[in-house]
Amino acid sequence: MTVTTDTFFGGAPEVNASAPGRVNLLGEHTDYNDGFMLPVATPQRTMVAMSRSGDDHFHFYSPNLDATVTFVRDGSAPQGFGSYIEGCIRLVQAEGIEVPPLRVYVETDLPVGSGLSSSAALEVATLRAMRALLGFELDDVKLARIAQRAEIEYARVNCGIMDQMASSLADESNMLFIDARSLEHRLVPLPPDTELIVVDSGVARKLAASKYNERRAECEEGAKKLGVQALRDVADPASVESLPSPLRERARHVVQENLRVLEAADGVGAERFGELMNASHLSLRDDYEVSIPELDALCEALRAAPGVLGARLTGAGFGGACVALCRKGQAQQAAATALAAYHKADGRQGRILVPVPTDRKDNDEPV
Repeated sequence: MTVTTDTFFGGAPEVNASAPGRVNLLGEHTDYNDGFMLPVATPQRTMVAMSRSGDDHFHFYSPNLDATVTFVRDGSAPQGFGSYIEGCIRLVQAEGIEVPPLRVYVETDLPVGSGLSSSAALEVATLRAMRALLGFELDDVKLARIAQRAEIEYARVNCGIMDQMASSLADESNMLFIDARSLEHRLVPLPPDTELIVVDSGVARKLAASKYNERRAECEEGAKKLGVQALRDVADPASVESLPSPLRERARHVVQENLRVLEAADGVGAERFGELMNASHLSLRDDYEVSIPELDALCEALRAAPGVLGARLTGAGFGGACVALCRKGQAQQAAATALAAYHKADGRQGRILVPVPTDRKDNDEPV
C-alpha cells in the first residue's frame, strides 16, 4: 500500500526539493571522452521530501516502487534506489559536513528506462534537499560532481558528468553547453521558433550498461593509440582513419560529434541544427553502433512528420527515446503523426514524453 508524505513523516517534511531529468540534443558518448555536450532539462522532475529521522536509522521510501529502505547510521543501503541516496549522504559527509540520520521520501514523474536520466535527477534532488535542510554551502557544479561520484561509487555505474551537470544547471528553455574536462558551462538558446519532441520507443535499454562499458574501453584504447589524453584532444579528424576497426569508427564518432556540438553552440539556424541532429544519429548508428532498428524507425518517422527539422536517439542507446527539433507550435501533432507511422511500420506502441501530453497519467514506474 502506497504511503503518503504525511504518513511517512508524521506530518509535513522539513524541506522539499526537486531536480529535472535531461534530454541530450547533441554530444552523445562524448562526456567520458572529455568532450562537449548540449543537453536540456525535461519538464518531468524527481521530488525529494526530507526531514531528520528522529532516531538512529535512515529511512527512505519511494511510492513509485512502494518500497522502503531502512538502515542504521553506520550501515549501508542495499543496491537499488537507496544506494543513490546513500551515496549522496556519504559523500557530503566526506566534505566534512555532519549529516544526521534522515527520512527521505522520493517521488518522480520521470519515465525510467527512456534515457532521460532519472538517476541524476534523484541524486541532484537529494543533494538539494540536504543543502536546504542542513544549510551547507556547495554550489551547483560541486553538487553535480558529488552526484556523479555517488552514481559511480555507490550505484556502481561508471558514468560521465553530463547527466548530473544538466540536472543541476540546465533549464527547459535553453541548452546547456558543457565542457566535460573543464566543466565550463553556459546556457545557449534553442534555435528561434522551435520546440522539442521526445518520444519513447517502447524498447527498454537492456544492453546499454554492458555496451557502454565496452564503448568506453574502445575509446580509451583509441586515444592511447593516437597518443592523446582523450579523444577530445584529436587535432586532425582525419588521423582517426589510421586506427584499426572498430576503434576507427568509435573515434570517428566522438571527434565528429564534438565538432557538431561546437558548431551548434556557436549558434546556427533551425534547419542546420536539424541537419546536425540527423548526422549525429547516423554516426551513432553506423560508427558507434548503439542504435537499434526500432530507434532508427522512430527517427525516420519523426523526420517525415510535418514540421520536424531533425531527429536522433538520445541517451546511451540500445533502446529508450528519440528527440526531435520541430517548428514551434507543431510538436504535439508531429509527435502523434510519427507515433502512428512508427506503430504501423514496427508494430510497437511508443509514447510522447515531451511535450507532456495533457492527458498524461502519473508515472507508475520505479525510480
